[in-house]
Amino acid sequence: MRTLLVDHDADLARAVQGALSDCGFAVDVAGTLDEAATALDYAKYDILLLELALPDGNGLDWLKRLRRDGHLMPAMVMSSRNDLGRRIAIFNGGADDFLPKPVSTDELIARMRAILRRSTQMTAPVVVFGNLKFDPIARQVSVGGRPLKIARREVCILEHLLSRAGRAVPRASLEDSLYAFDNEVSANALEVAIYRLRGHLNQSGATLRITTARGVGYILELNSAASAA
Repeated sequence: MRTLLVDHDADLARAVQGALSDCGFAVDVAGTLDEAATALDYAKYDILLLELALPDGNGLDWLKRLRRDGHLMPAMVMSSRNDLGRRIAIFNGGADDFLPKPVSTDELIARMRAILRRSTQMTAPVVVFGNLKFDPIARQVSVGGRPLKIARREVCILEHLLSRAGRAVPRASLEDSLYAFDNEVSANALEVAIYRLRGHLNQSGATLRITTARGVGYILELNSAASAA
């Protein structure tokens, strides 16, 4: 999912960005509130990771303004200050979760996935569609009880399509969720990934398919024969 990480500590931001990218998140990094505001003007994010002490202002005040302006994306605040009063102020300021620094990337990723499951209504530990099962925690896919090994980017596409199964997912929405600003992406990168994912689903005997909604994007739906059965 597309993530905006706002932190002025370049070394920490780089480490977190690397860990999240390895788990399939597309991560944009902003070192100031001004950079973060610019990023929000150009992209839609699934989740915000926010440090409070920033060179050009207070992150919590900025988050309050975002909430007043109607930005509803989940937000996780990271801070070295961990006293009770501070945590209460953070939650009252619009945060969905809080993680004290130094940050454990494993815990950060687990908390992010929990937040994203709630925000996308993917609340079941395992998502089932046709004879396909997807474990969003372990990032594992199986078809008919047999593991399906697919590339990380294909897992991300499948997760995004599963969260909106039966509905058209705009191409731009998929690209925004998959690629950060600094990713080098070819013009047909999404089509290639979709083609490969379709091939894996077909070869595995999955009772679902990815169809193209011309001029819109892609739809994950059950095969007609599977629906009739």
